[in-house]
Amino acid sequence: MTDYIRPELTTPDGHKKVLLHSCCAPCSGEVMEAMTASGVDYTIFFYNPNIHPEREYLLRKDENIRFAEKHNVPFIDVDYDKENWFARARGMEWEPERGIRCTMCFDMRFERTALYAYENGFPVITSSLSISRWKDLQQINGCGVRAANRYEGITFWEYNWRKAGGSARMIEISKREEFYQQEYCGCVYSLRDTNMSRRERGREPIELGKNYYGKENNDAES
Repeated sequence: MTDYIRPELTTPDGHKKVLLHSCCAPCSGEVMEAMTASGVDYTIFFYNPNIHPEREYLLRKDENIRFAEKHNVPFIDVDYDKENWFARARGMEWEPERGIRCTMCFDMRFERTALYAYENGFPVITSSLSISRWKDLQQINGCGVRAANRYEGITFWEYNWRKAGGSARMIEISKREEFYQQEYCGCVYSLRDTNMSRRERGREPIELGKNYYGKENNDAES
């Protein structure tokens, strides 16, 4: 896809300043390069208190910082208030992926993103979460719009980053940059369920910090 010519992105109401909520480097790589190609002035907002354990959180954040610094993109590192996330998740521990626990999680992260945007002059917010094929696009967009509607003058950009080969370019960029390849959504309940599924299939449990895109001996599930 090296000869791919990117179409110019059309941001909501023509605004060129965007606050990008980023969940990780692999998901944000394609989104970042697409916005850069269209001259969008964007800043990364890293707020993901759902990611556990802390070692995994730091692995994902550090990879995101590395890529942002490479492209001279501002990076906002927000508090890791995991206690708040666990409090909100109480009673939802056994809900399935894409269920109400995920809605709560998106709501929490986007509410903080929208608040920062409102307080710091960003008229548009969006998220790299929607590029993942494991996520429900309508669920993400619904949470994003709901968060943005809390503040006057803030719009959630409901762009489908997967379309026109976006998902394939996400993997291509991840391999090129040799990003850390996480093997579960992020929260401890996702880690638990993924390891349960692995055990049922006779696979070893997830080993944090092991797999990287584009490197040999990589047995992570893409």
